[in-house]
Amino acid sequence: MKKIIGIGNALVDILAKLQDDELLGEFGLSKGGMTLIGDVEQSRIQDRFATLDVERATGGSAGNTMLALANLSIQPGFIGTVGDDHIGRFFVETCTEKGITPYLATLSEQSGIAYTFISPNGERTFATYLGAAAMMAPENIDATMFEGYDYLYVEGYLVQNHALILRAVELAKLKGLKICLDLASYNVVEADKEFFKLLLTEYVDIVFANEEEARAFTGLAPEKALEQLHELCEIAVVKLGAGGSMLMHKGDKVYVEAMPVQEVLDTTAAGDFYAAGVLYGLLHGCGLHQCAEMGSLLAGYVIQTLGTKLDAAVWEEIRHKVSRVIDAQS
Repeated sequence: MKKIIGIGNALVDILAKLQDDELLGEFGLSKGGMTLIGDVEQSRIQDRFATLDVERATGGSAGNTMLALANLSIQPGFIGTVGDDHIGRFFVETCTEKGITPYLATLSEQSGIAYTFISPNGERTFATYLGAAAMMAPENIDATMFEGYDYLYVEGYLVQNHALILRAVELAKLKGLKICLDLASYNVVEADKEFFKLLLTEYVDIVFANEEEARAFTGLAPEKALEQLHELCEIAVVKLGAGGSMLMHKGDKVYVEAMPVQEVLDTTAAGDFYAAGVLYGLLHGCGLHQCAEMGSLLAGYVIQTLGTKLDAAVWEEIRHKVSRVIDAQS
């Protein structure tokens, strides 16, 4: 079976479920988006979160995807940087416990935190303090990290560091890896569209985008956006939330409905878990429709819980259903 390694911001999610969206206005956050914050804003939000009931989980887009793959009995790798503090130790311990091989440099800065505001309808808004995660530098990456892997999964939130991403994808390409990129967030795409265009044109084999990100990159409605993304990449994926997802490979389009759920509790990591399902299928040589089915399955389960923590019994159920999808293909 093929293997995958991810690179991204090593963050710990601190999640709070809101009664209304008043806090978003208080901190000037765009609902559904990701806003980078500095020390002053981090201190203010930290004080506010201290008055709320919160949950803690390892986070970061690529980290979530690798976590989901690890729970599917894949043993992925993860490249990132953490601080020498309880947040960083929590991240490292979780990786080790779940079977993720960590390539984590420890720095003097405070570990990164993603404050996650969960609206009553389940939509999540991030205020992200990158801390040590933002200090990951090109020299933290060397070619040996990619040995034995077949895919590199890159989160688009790293886009603020062009030199870092370019070193990672160039070294991975030299080792023969396929490059997967998630476009991260519509506002991140809007802020750095030209660099994303360079990545997709020159390096990326598989691109993941939700409807808003696809529109931000192409200016087009989902189906046309999918076609334009596919012109640049071998496989293009556009996620439509409750509307399902569309994928395109070698000119063929696939549409898969979203998994029906009784209640959406929290959409945190829905896209990350969807990507894990698709990648799990690719690692097993599945067809595009089966990959999309598994993506919808994982996304459907994670939106019914707070954060990314699913019970062992739930993961056993997911693994059983994923195996049925794979068996149906053969």
